[in-house]
Amino acid sequence: MRRLTYFIGCSVDGFIAGPDGQHDSSGFDGDLKAAILAEHPETVPDHIRRFLGVVGAANRRFDTVVMGRGAYETARATGVTSPYPHLRQYVFSSTLIRPGPEVDVVADDPVEFVRGLKREPGMGIWLGGGAVLAGQLLGEIDELIVHRHPVVFGDGIPLFRTSFAPSHLTLTGSRVFTTGTTVTTYAKQ
Repeated sequence: MRRLTYFIGCSVDGFIAGPDGQHDSSGFDGDLKAAILAEHPETVPDHIRRFLGVVGAANRRFDTVVMGRGAYETARATGVTSPYPHLRQYVFSSTLIRPGPEVDVVADDPVEFVRGLKREPGMGIWLGGGAVLAGQLLGEIDELIVHRHPVVFGDGIPLFRTSFAPSHLTLTGSRVFTTGTTVTTYAKQ
């Protein structure tokens, strides 16, 4: 069965973006950038892959990305309608109109939809963001990989937007990069 991995960056204080979706990309540099491009190149949006000269890099772990509308709108605001054409792309929204042939909009229950994806053959499924979607899919997440960048946002969009319901995880890996970013990997218990 395929696995769902929430692979996400956040600030030291646990925010994936500022209150209005702002990002701080200053942590994507040096040995961290090299590690992501070597281990998870498919998680880098296509327009950035082209800029970095890694177009055509093979997918290493994922062939599918699921994301909430807010995460998708971040790319769309820059004029990118298909941020990950090298992956099957699903955006969860009840109001978004399909932006093009490479991106599918799903208005169905995310839990049941992801369970269906997990039963299909293929590589892993990447949960690419959206605190609300991450909260809805919390019980389906098999692995959590958090890039904690050395910046404090003070306010913003948390890793998960859900009601209080402790979910215990097992630490499976931890790395520190020269950028000051830590990458911590957890598995579902």
